[in-house]
Amino acid sequence: MIDVIGIGIGPANLGLAALLEEYEEVSCCFFEQESEFAWHPGMLIKGTDLQVSFLADLVTMANPRSRYTFLNYLHESNRLHRFYTFEQFDIPRREFNEYLSWVAGELDSCQFGMKVEEVTDCQDGYLVKVRRLNDGSLSEYRAKHVVLGTGSKPMIPVDVPEAAYPYVTHSSRYLDQQKALHEAESVAVIGSGQSAAEIFLDLLQHQKKGQQLSWFTRSSEFRELETAELGQELFTPKYVEYFHSLPYEERMNTLPRLTGLRNGIDASTLSRIYQELYHRSVSGEEPSVLIQPMTELEAIQRGEHQPLELHLKQWQLKKEKSITVDHAVLATGYTPNIPEWFSAYEPLIEWESDEHFKVTDDFRLVFKDKRSNHFFTFTNLDHSHGTAATNLKLSIYRNQKVIRTIRGVEEAPVKQETAFQQFE
Repeated sequence: MIDVIGIGIGPANLGLAALLEEYEEVSCCFFEQESEFAWHPGMLIKGTDLQVSFLADLVTMANPRSRYTFLNYLHESNRLHRFYTFEQFDIPRREFNEYLSWVAGELDSCQFGMKVEEVTDCQDGYLVKVRRLNDGSLSEYRAKHVVLGTGSKPMIPVDVPEAAYPYVTHSSRYLDQQKALHEAESVAVIGSGQSAAEIFLDLLQHQKKGQQLSWFTRSSEFRELETAELGQELFTPKYVEYFHSLPYEERMNTLPRLTGLRNGIDASTLSRIYQELYHRSVSGEEPSVLIQPMTELEAIQRGEHQPLELHLKQWQLKKEKSITVDHAVLATGYTPNIPEWFSAYEPLIEWESDEHFKVTDDFRLVFKDKRSNHFFTFTNLDHSHGTAATNLKLSIYRNQKVIRTIRGVEEAPVKQETAFQQFE
């Protein structure tokens, strides 16, 4: 019987695995169906940075003495002096992915190429069936507790006809299609967040003569990411705990404001886009670019041997229009990735609505039978803990709460106050 089985290995479960290394009395195993660790590989564009400090690594905020800190990774990789000279808190996204991959390779508890096909109740815990993808063999494991960390999957806001699939790319696969997009005669980017801005900037920097670039977002503006210190306090354990204490209706009413805080664009990215456009406008030259907010994608069509036809609506003026492009990039976000086998647990747990299961402050699903063998979730948490709860900065906070519950030991999750503001 294993104490903890984690399903999926993203930053959340990877951080949990790293922190559990400190507790010899807790056995754990984590399974991931991909053959190796990769963190948003389709968006590892050269020159893009993480939107949080390197201190928001897997372990530092819980134990800066851990061997799995980002700084120790730099030391082990002989890059510490270069990083010191770099003098940046926001590190390259590609480097953060390499750090995560390094940690995954150091942890024996993390197994890749292993797909969890079923989780069912068993005596004193859960029976987890796992298929090894390289040979098809099926193994069974028993665990006292499980942690669902299957992350999210691309959200496609409209139906995409089969004929259009090769020419419509979600931002999660941008690098796979980057060369074709650079060479296309016309490309439209749909979305309002950091990913959309980074993709548009990359296309703009590689725009060839005669290529038409468009950027549409249904948001009323291209909003800058909140960087003021007091604003950032909404990304602290103190606020997450306050948010969780609110009634369900209040939480749902508050979410749109939190989403706006999290989904903004780095000021430096917006500035680089504007500078590119401005320099091209010198001497009266106008770039072949269309940028339009308040515009929602309503449909995508493509006939045989025809370009894509995007049907758009400027919602403030209620004005509809269509454009034709060779390719479209949908930087339209993600939706929770809930495995099919989870449906067996749907009648066993409590729900706050038809879509949102009830989650405790320490990230447990609430079972009707009040069981002591826990099913934790790091997926589908916006409604219970707010959009900030899945931020990299707060992964350690989540993991500390899970570890305290698993061990049955009362430990302070942090050693000091996390915010100056009072929320109640």
